[in-house]
Amino acid sequence: MLQALEAQGDKPWDCLIIGGGATGLGVAVDAASRGFSTLLLEQYDFAKGTSSRSTKLVHGGVRYLQQGNIKLVMEALHERGILRRNAPHLVKDQSFIVPNYKWWEGPYYGLGLKVYDWMSGKLGLGPSRLLSREETLELAPTLDAEGLRGGVLYHDGQFDDARLAISLAMTAAGQGGVLLNYCQVDRLLKEEGKISGVQVVDGISGQTYTVKAGTVINATGVFTDNILQMDEPGTAPIIAPSQGVHIVLDKHFLPGEAAILVPHTDDGRVLFAVPWHDKIIIGTTDTPVQEVSAEPQALPKEVDFILQQISRYLTKPPSRTDIRSIFAGLRPLVKSSSKRTAELSRDHLITVASSGLITVTGGKWTTYRRMAEDTVNTAITKGGLPDRPCRTMELPIHGSSPSVDFHAPLYYYGSDTPAIRALAAADPSLGQLLHSRLPYIRAEIIWAAREELCMTVEDALSRRTRALLLDAAAAVECAPLVAELLAGELGRDAAWQARQVEEFRTLSSHYLP
Repeated sequence: MLQALEAQGDKPWDCLIIGGGATGLGVAVDAASRGFSTLLLEQYDFAKGTSSRSTKLVHGGVRYLQQGNIKLVMEALHERGILRRNAPHLVKDQSFIVPNYKWWEGPYYGLGLKVYDWMSGKLGLGPSRLLSREETLELAPTLDAEGLRGGVLYHDGQFDDARLAISLAMTAAGQGGVLLNYCQVDRLLKEEGKISGVQVVDGISGQTYTVKAGTVINATGVFTDNILQMDEPGTAPIIAPSQGVHIVLDKHFLPGEAAILVPHTDDGRVLFAVPWHDKIIIGTTDTPVQEVSAEPQALPKEVDFILQQISRYLTKPPSRTDIRSIFAGLRPLVKSSSKRTAELSRDHLITVASSGLITVTGGKWTTYRRMAEDTVNTAITKGGLPDRPCRTMELPIHGSSPSVDFHAPLYYYGSDTPAIRALAAADPSLGQLLHSRLPYIRAEIIWAAREELCMTVEDALSRRTRALLLDAAAAVECAPLVAELLAGELGRDAAWQARQVEEFRTLSSHYLP
C-alpha cells in the first residue's frame, strides 16, 4: 500500500478519504468500484473507534419506528437486505423476543412489528408472531417467569462490525483502492483557497508524505470537527458526541439462539441482550460527553445501569464479577442547527465547505452503503468527478460465500477460510488455540499480519479477532504469544514485543470489570 502511495507521486488522486471507519471504508469501496483512483488514510487502525463498538446489529431500528421516523426505517431495512445479500458470511438472521408483562404489550408490539415486517418487503428476514408464555420461556428459559404473559418474536440482522470493516477494506483494495492505517493527516493543502491535497505522517515509520487530490472527503466520525477546524479555524462544531456502553456476559445468562429486546428502560432507550460469538452482549447507554477520545471509557454508573435494567428480566441477575468485558463507543450525533448543509438526508449529513472539503457524518452501520453512495454522488456533482453510476448495490463484499455455517470455526472469513485452514495444515502449531477461553487459533494472527494490515497486538486482539471484547482477561493473557507471532511476521525485535504487550495491558484495563 505504501509503495502504491509512493508510485502515485505528484499525480492527484481522484478521491482522498480521511477516516477508516464504516463510513470512510464504504466511501472507499464505492469510489474505487466506480473506477476513481482512491486513497483512504486512517490515523489509528480501521474501525478503531465507533465502528468496532456497536451493538452488532444490522437493523431497521425498532426504536425509530416508535418515534415515527418511517423514512429512516424503510431505508435501513432495505440496506439490511442488501448487506445480508452481499456479505452473507458476516450478516445473519437473528430472532428477537420482546417479553410481555402487561396485558396491552402483546397487541401493541405485535402490531408495530407487523408494520416492521411489511416495511421490509421482499428483503425481510422472517415474519413476526405472537408467542404464548410457554413458547417464550422455551426460547428464552432464563427470562423472569413471574408475571410473564407471553412475547412477540421478530427478526433482524446480526453481524461482526470490525470483521465487516476489514472485509470492506479488502473489497476496496480488490477494486484498486489504496488504504493505509496508522497514517495521520496533520494538514490540509490548499491552492487559492481550495483544497488540493493533504500532508500525512506515517505513524509507524515517522515519514511524512505530501499527497495531491482532486476531492477530499472528511469521514472521521466523532473527530469530524477536528478536520473542519483544520479546514476553517473557528468553525462551529457540528458533532454532539454521545457514549454508548455494552457489557459482555457468558452464554448461560441467556442460552438459546434468541436475543431479547427490552422496549423501555428508565432513560427511555431500548435495551438489547444479543448472542454473539457464544457470549451475550447487553447494551446500550446514551451519555452525552464533552471530550472525544480514541479509547472512551465506560463510567461506573453506565455499567450499573445496564446491570440494573437487565436484572429485572432474568432469573439470575448478573453482577460485576460476571462481566467478561466492558466496551464503550462514541456516537457522532449531528447537531441539528448545522447551517452548512449541501445534503441533509435521513440521519446522516453531507456538507460541502467553501474550500471544497466534503464532510459526511452521522448515520449508522446499517446504512453505511447508502451514505457512501450519497457522498460519492456529492463528489461528482460538487467536486467535479466524472459522472459514473454506483455499483455497490450488487457488489459482493470480500469473503462473500453462498453457504455459511455460523457455528463452524472461522466462518467469518467466508471464502478466505480454506486459506487459513491451509496455514494450520502446513504448520500444526498454528492450529492451536490462542487461549483456552477464546475461539481463535494462531493461524488467524499470521493471516491478519500477512493479508489484513494488522500492525499491533491491539489490532490482532481487538479487531482482527474479537478477543478483547469477548474476554478481556483472556486477551491479556495471550498478548505475549500474539506479540511473538506478529514479531515473526513483521520483522520486529524483542523490545517491540515487550512494548506491545505493555501497551495492550494498559489499554485492556478499561475493558476489565
